[in-house]
Amino acid sequence: MSLIEAAINKAKELAASGQAQTPAPDRVEKQSRRSTQPTRHRVPVATPLHQARTFRSATTDPATMEQHAVLLQVRDATAERSYKILRTRVQQRMEENSFHSIAVTAPSAGDGKTLTAINVAIAMARDVNTWVFLVDLDMQRPKIGAYLGLQYDKGLSDYLAGSASFDEIVYEPGVERLAVVPNGRPLEQSSELLASPRMAELMRSLAAEVPRRIVIFDMPPLLLSDDVLRFLPNVDGLLFVVSEAMTQRAALTHAREILPEDKLLGVVLNRSHEREESGYY
Repeated sequence: MSLIEAAINKAKELAASGQAQTPAPDRVEKQSRRSTQPTRHRVPVATPLHQARTFRSATTDPATMEQHAVLLQVRDATAERSYKILRTRVQQRMEENSFHSIAVTAPSAGDGKTLTAINVAIAMARDVNTWVFLVDLDMQRPKIGAYLGLQYDKGLSDYLAGSASFDEIVYEPGVERLAVVPNGRPLEQSSELLASPRMAELMRSLAAEVPRRIVIFDMPPLLLSDDVLRFLPNVDGLLFVVSEAMTQRAALTHAREILPEDKLLGVVLNRSHEREESGYY
């Protein structure tokens, strides 16, 4: 059974049960297929912070992050554990395949892919062995800067227009080992921009950074444009977000038809009503 089929079956069960749903932290559907490549075990060697170059500092707004449930302001221990588990599972799969970049998308708007991208990036950066770039590639509805309450002057749109350099659009939001490339305004002809020489130059700059960073791209919803399909050849893996009691079964079926499963790292079930509330775990 494929990952997306598992999500479809979950949607069927929920529709049949008619249970009331309460928002809860994200979890990952179990991957049924195993990698055919040999496992490569990483030898943790943390790069000292002073040995990595710094980017522009940008302030964030705690109240805004709390409003949007950004991990930096989450006070829910269950949510924090869930994101740690998600982070570790994604890291393990990336390490097994020597992956360095992932796109995060969802079938439709409102499924939670932007929050998932932000919180996975933060959780990864909390690992002392992992450095992260978080890039807003949802060009029609950019949200990363808004979710963080990030104060910045230049972003991705300025870079693609040729009016800003790489160093001018990368910001440090106060999280060690995390750097963010925000986007301040919607862009027309987004899929064409994703295939432009300027975008290729950005990809080279991200990949050339030392220490090598995991690059997480927040992409638009899969079924609302051709951006994800256009950009997928440029990334190693894909994280697919579905929302319990919100994502339509027809949307999942359509997504299964067009997504390349060889790039699918996993399916994140967002807003799950299942929670572990025991005192110890």
